[in-house]
Amino acid sequence: MSKILIRGAKVLGGEPQDVLIDGATIAEVGTGLSAEGAEVVEAAGQVLLPGLVDLHTHLREPGREDSETVLTGTRAAASGGYTNVFAMANTFPVADTAGVVEQVWRLGKESGYCDVQPIGAVTVGLEGAKLAELGAMHESAAGVTVFSDDGKCVHDAVIMRRALEYVKAFGGVVAQHAQEPRLTEGAQMNEGVVSAELGLGGWPAVAEESIIARDVLLAEHVGSRVHICHLSTAGSVEIVRWAKSRGIDVTAEVTPHHLLLTDELVRSYDPVYKVNPPLRTERDVLALREALADGTIDIVATDHAPHPHEDKDCEWAAAAMGMVGLETALSVVQETMVDTGLLDWAGVADRMSFKPAQIGQATAHGRPVSAGEPANLTLVDTAYRGRVDPAGFASRSRNTPYEGRELPGRVTYTWLRGKATLVDGKLT
Repeated sequence: MSKILIRGAKVLGGEPQDVLIDGATIAEVGTGLSAEGAEVVEAAGQVLLPGLVDLHTHLREPGREDSETVLTGTRAAASGGYTNVFAMANTFPVADTAGVVEQVWRLGKESGYCDVQPIGAVTVGLEGAKLAELGAMHESAAGVTVFSDDGKCVHDAVIMRRALEYVKAFGGVVAQHAQEPRLTEGAQMNEGVVSAELGLGGWPAVAEESIIARDVLLAEHVGSRVHICHLSTAGSVEIVRWAKSRGIDVTAEVTPHHLLLTDELVRSYDPVYKVNPPLRTERDVLALREALADGTIDIVATDHAPHPHEDKDCEWAAAAMGMVGLETALSVVQETMVDTGLLDWAGVADRMSFKPAQIGQATAHGRPVSAGEPANLTLVDTAYRGRVDPAGFASRSRNTPYEGRELPGRVTYTWLRGKATLVDGKLT
């Protein structure tokens, strides 16, 4: 593999530096590096980050290839600056056995655009009744360390306790979709003023908060790790903040759409805004931003949820829940966190690369941009502003809430182990 010199990039938003890639590794970082024998990428004014890591991606394969495949999903990931994604288990069949997680892992290897780490189901068939083959999935070639029934809550406290005890043996983590099912029956959107005015069934904040409160206490009781998926309310922030102050081993994620969008958008009845957990209030959005800035919320995760056109282009009540997010995540984070002064680019690297890699034990990713480290990198033109056009997405699906919206930032290059998967904004 040839040498690549990235010249004049602002590493993690700092002073301009040159970064020399030799094969799969960063060979040198400094100023005035020699370009002899190297392909040169002129990066003046752009920000160089470690390759992004998404702890919450739906790739849909096997079973829903009409929505996404591992190949199209990883191409979307590379377009958005990601070099590693964790694939959720709600496929058909469910990724609740060693055989299925190995299939997803091997498909990721074959794609070549992004490393794929499967997430194993907590319970058989996501049914919440019996633990899945957690140990076998961990011991498989896929080496599963994160387990989740995302899309459904592990609502039974006994099952949740057993899962936390089981994964503790090998340092795994249970990622909980916090939704008390009895409190959200028939729910269509956030419960509040807007739902009352529109006459849509409400999804109350307490349905999320009550599960988080239960699970952090269970994690404390058994001495295990719990991760909270797509945290969405101000109350949830306070519970996680309290749990951390108590020393409980809990981490939490927020999605880009919960950092930017509110339930006021549902007044349009456009199903593109239908998502689980639902878009919340402006108060919740501001609390989530502050919590991400101060570290109460550890990471940004996309919850990339692709759906075919027919599943979203229908009446609100019949529409599927979810939004695509891999190709717009970094732009939304720049809009909500960087351009508002809440985070600098080093903070973005922490929340979107270092910490998600640490939580998921993706040891080859989320590494410093320094000599001897794997050349998993993304280069961002932060001065760019443009309108989102889903027609240009690499994802098989187009269900983005940002169509036509102007957002900042554009990923220009992505390197996976020194191989360019994205060059000047175009997939290789």
